[in-house]
Amino acid sequence: MIERLLAPKLIELAQKFPVVSLMGPRQSGKTTLVRSSFPQLPYVSLEEPDVRQFALTDPRGFLANYPHGVILDEAQNTPQLFSYIQTIVDTKPEAQFILTGSANFLLMEQITQTLAGRSALLTLLPLSLVELGHSGRSFAQYEEAIFMGQYPRLYDRALHPTDFYPSYIQTYVERDVRLLKNITDLNAFIRFVQLCAGRVGQLLNYTSLANDAGISPNTAKAWLSLLEASYIVYLLRPYHQNFSKQVIKSPKLYFYDSGLVCSLLGLKTAEQVATHYLKGALFENLVINEFMKRALNQGARPSLYFWQDSTGNEIDCLLKEGENVAAVEIKAGQTFNQSFFRHLRQWQNLSGSPEPNSYVVYGGDRTWSTQDGWLIGWRDLERVQV
Repeated sequence: MIERLLAPKLIELAQKFPVVSLMGPRQSGKTTLVRSSFPQLPYVSLEEPDVRQFALTDPRGFLANYPHGVILDEAQNTPQLFSYIQTIVDTKPEAQFILTGSANFLLMEQITQTLAGRSALLTLLPLSLVELGHSGRSFAQYEEAIFMGQYPRLYDRALHPTDFYPSYIQTYVERDVRLLKNITDLNAFIRFVQLCAGRVGQLLNYTSLANDAGISPNTAKAWLSLLEASYIVYLLRPYHQNFSKQVIKSPKLYFYDSGLVCSLLGLKTAEQVATHYLKGALFENLVINEFMKRALNQGARPSLYFWQDSTGNEIDCLLKEGENVAAVEIKAGQTFNQSFFRHLRQWQNLSGSPEPNSYVVYGGDRTWSTQDGWLIGWRDLERVQV
């Protein structure tokens, strides 16, 4: 098992809350993590039809089998249990429930309605580059990291991305899409997801996306919400502080895993990533994902933004912590160029941000301090601090 950085926080919160809810994409390692962290608790998968039926038809009888608590995998399948769990933890302080789920909105809605104040919420994404590095797995080039993606099964089963991702997409469509929304034309939905992959790192334009997919803008919004709910994509919001009236207000579209994007784009090798027209956007996605994982693995909510105005000034990623903001430009080039800092110099003048809070993450290996800020090699992302 690859050691997960979230494990200490998960165990710590379980000592403070009677219920801990762990959310994240399918096959991100949730089950492995909770079973290894809480070996004393029985484990039940609510994906199994007979078990799920028992839990739904006789919730009291089902939970009576676990007087001291239980791990309930894919708990969004049985939201009716949550009210009964609430009663148990209120009357039995020693009971411990660990819930996992891969449908964000479904699980969150039930938790906020019935378990508010009783449940800690954590999110586990696929492996971070730091976790892979600690396990002795490294990449010669960042194109390999982008192409492979970071789902644990790729590494513990030695699977090739071209074998893993098509099956993952098919499973996602058959399970989560049918669970969350009644989509009659699944082929049209897959084409929509592929079109989203072609827009990775770009400003989101619902009308353009809908026109290309042959659907209405409202359908595009609904389907994109579905992708968000099941941890396929996320939207990076523009920075809320307006330094100019011409600031861009549309979000940018990213995927939680770069390997999934590569599969949707039809890429078969890491060498194809190196020459692809979306190489820069894919590298940007990889880096921003690492910042997101770092926050989530600490039990914090990611506070990530981008900034762009109508005149072409932009910052790829802003990391906010309290009143402090770190500005990060992301460049796929492997050779340093002074022009990398052009937008950061504009940002410093506009926002008053000091040079130590300015970074360029690039595709090279060296990390340097410059007069305009830090130049950070892609393997050294922990050096980026707010």
